[in-house]
Order: sequence, then structure tokens, then C-alpha cells
Amino acid sequence: MLPKLAVNKQEITEKSLHAAGHALLLLPVSKTFPEVPGWLELKAALKRRDLKLDALAKSPVAVQLPGGTLAVYAMLKPDASTFEAHELVRKGLALLLGEHPKALTLAVFGEAEFRARAADAAVYAALVNAVQLPSRKSKSDATLKSVQVFGEQSADGFARVKALAEGNSLTRSLTVQGPDELTPGIYRKRIKALAKEYGWTVEEYGFDKLKKMGAGAFCAVAQGSPAKDAAIVRISYRGKAGKTGKAQPVAFVGKGICFDTGGHNLKPAKYMQGMHEDMNGSAVVLGILAAASRLKLPVALDGWVALAENHISPEAYRQNEVVKALNGTTIEIVHTDAEGRMVLADTLTLAARAKPRLIADFATLTGSMHYALGSRMSGVFATSSALAHQASRAAIASGERIVVFPYPEDYDSALDSTVADVKQCSMEGEADHILATRFLSRFVGDTPWLHMDLSGHNCKGGLGAVMSDANGFGVAWGIALLDGLQP
Repeated sequence: MLPKLAVNKQEITEKSLHAAGHALLLLPVSKTFPEVPGWLELKAALKRRDLKLDALAKSPVAVQLPGGTLAVYAMLKPDASTFEAHELVRKGLALLLGEHPKALTLAVFGEAEFRARAADAAVYAALVNAVQLPSRKSKSDATLKSVQVFGEQSADGFARVKALAEGNSLTRSLTVQGPDELTPGIYRKRIKALAKEYGWTVEEYGFDKLKKMGAGAFCAVAQGSPAKDAAIVRISYRGKAGKTGKAQPVAFVGKGICFDTGGHNLKPAKYMQGMHEDMNGSAVVLGILAAASRLKLPVALDGWVALAENHISPEAYRQNEVVKALNGTTIEIVHTDAEGRMVLADTLTLAARAKPRLIADFATLTGSMHYALGSRMSGVFATSSALAHQASRAAIASGERIVVFPYPEDYDSALDSTVADVKQCSMEGEADHILATRFLSRFVGDTPWLHMDLSGHNCKGGLGAVMSDANGFGVAWGIALLDGLQP
């Protein structure tokens, strides 16, 4: 649950700051000291550290004020990107939230446009980092209960910021749960509970039903699990404009492998560690749906999540098998640890059959994308330059950075098979992020399509506004993408 938010359009006073306990003050970059509350103490602190005032644009500074308040001062550049603003605010808040306060004060100064941007960044970072992620520790830290804002009211009362924080927090809360806490069966129950909370409709395609339908790619992966609780789940949100059913929905598709052993091509311990987070793509889809629902966006959305586990067992699929996907494509199995593209293949086929205006999928899919970009950005592929530009604009607006990759047809030769229509992957592993995209492109038909390989979903020490390693990458981007699609 998010902290209670109180807003005061007036600038913070000296008295209010000294009573705050923990406060973050955001100012525009300047070379002269603005007479804001606590500026004399700030000046003394900078002099002691031999720092100039504009150093606050790189590293926030904490100052102990008379009476005990811990005040953190930071300066934002006027041309700072959303990502840069989020990063700076996160660094400042880390100095405060490390003491686990129950109340937090945020104060912004400067011209109206600056105050609006600074307040949005500060409120989002404060709310998203206030939510405690699931933990089994016997002793938990104090929870931030309230946030007070001075200097900016926000036209919508920070409704958008709160919705994004809620969606991001849902994504992270699901992602960090252990494989015993979030099996496909438990996940399905959780989705039904979320559907009641947000007013979604849910349709499940269980293992037996998918088997009868001919979803051989999905079932090849799911059959290794003794529980047989795997499913493709469709979650639908219809905003006001989409209630008639006439509007073509946007389809968000997510990989939901609740634990990935690698199957018969078993992962070594180093690479199996953290594989409970291989369902992060599905959690991103749910986070986007939650944020869109809270904002009551006038759009029609379908979320498709592929929930399964990649087990090693006598029933698990093996190399050199040939399976038939839902759209009739035959696939030669090359590596059982390339299970993500298998479950996505049939899920994308189902999503495309519903004739959406756009499909965007999210998956922690390939190690090669992580090698290409590290963990501070994610890679995106698009079926047109127009879509690629929309994806890039959404990244700039949201502060969730992406790189758009090409995926030319001549890469298909690496997936040529002598016994089936296509190989699942290449044993060489070269450019696997591109080959995986070429493989998946066979299952979307002519539908406009974006594919996000979530190399940035977990970044040690946090990323952007978020302090936890699991950062919910993709939720804010998805909402910004929807903004760009609306007429």
C-alpha cells in the first residue's frame, strides 16, 4: 500500500522544515545560494567539504539542521532527462530512507515548469520506494506512512504518479517472490484476486485445453512440471472508450516462467540463481494493467501471460524433438533452456488471433541482450520505423531507457532446420537476441509488434527512481507507449 500523500502548493517555511524530521529539497541549478530554508547550514556543509553549490547537480548533500531534521539538498539541471531526474532524486532519497522514517517531506523551488517536473520525480521516487517488497525476514524495518509535498500541487493531484508507483510496486512484489511462493497455480489465483480488485475479466487456457488446441510449443515446456498447473491467462481491461468492444485492443504479452532450471540442458548454480524472476515479463504486463486501471485510461487492453515452469524430469522436453506450435509451425528443439521463446510463440499466436491494433511483449529472454546492454537499459525490436520511434519516445518520457535493434531477414539462415520449419535457436548463441526475435516474428502474423528483451529488469543497487535491484522496468514505458497511441 502506498503512503498517504498530502500536498501544499506553498513553498516550505523554515518552521515546517525544522519540524519535518526527514526532508528532500529540490532546486534548479544555480551558482548563487538561494535563500531557501536551511541555506546557511547548507552553505557551511559545502564549505566544510570544499564543494561548490552546483555540485548538488551530481551528488545530493545531507545536512543536519538544528532540532534534528535531516535535510537533503539536490539541484536538477533544466535540461535533465526523466531518467537523470529520477537517478538524482533516488540518490537523495537514499540518504533519508536509509533511516526508515515514517514520514517524509518533499519541497521544490523555482519556476512553475521546473517545480512540476521536480515534484513528479520526487513523489514517484518516494512512493515507489516506500513499498516494502515481500520478505521472510523475522524483523522488518519501519514503513513510510506519509509523504508531504511543498511547492507544487499538480493538476491531477499526482494521480498519474501514484498509478505508476502502484503498477511498478505490483510488478516488483510479484517478481521477487520465491519459486515456492509463486508457482503457476498460485500465480493464477493471484491474478483472479487482482481481477476482482481492478475490475478485469480473466480467461484461462489450462494445460489440457492447450494440448487439445495444439499449442505444442507451450506444452513442450510445461509438460516437465509434475503439477500440470501451467496456463496461458488472458486478462482484459476495458476503459470507457473500449466498453462497447468496437475498439481494437492493445495486447501486452508477458513471459511468466516461475522458475527456470534450464530443463535437460541444466543451468549451473551460478546461472540458476535468481531464476524465480524469469516471470518478470508477465509481472510487467500486470503492472501496466494496474496502472491503466487506476488512471481509467480510455483504452481497451488485453494482457496475455504465459505461466509455466521449466523443469527437469522424465516428462521434460528434449533436444532433437520436433513439436508443432499453435499456428502449425514445426519447431526443432535445439536447447531446452531456450524455453521462453517456446511459451511466447503460442501466446503470441493467441494474442494475434484476437486482432489487436498492436502487440507488445515483455520477456527476460536472452543472455546476449544482457551482454549487449548490461543491466541499465533494455532492448526493443519493432516491425516498423514508426513503431520504433514510438517506443523511443515512450522511453524518453518514462525514464526507462531502451535501445532499438534491427532484426533483418538474412539472420533466418541461422535457424534453418533440416527436419522442421524452424530451429528453436542456434547452438552457437551468437546474436541470440536477434535470432530469438526472428523466431518470435513467425507467430505474430501481420500485427504491428514490439518485443522488449528485459535486460534492465534487475540492476544491482537500483535503477532510475527505484532503489531495489528488481526495478519494475517496463511499466512506466508501457503507460507512456499507450499515451502515444491514443488519438
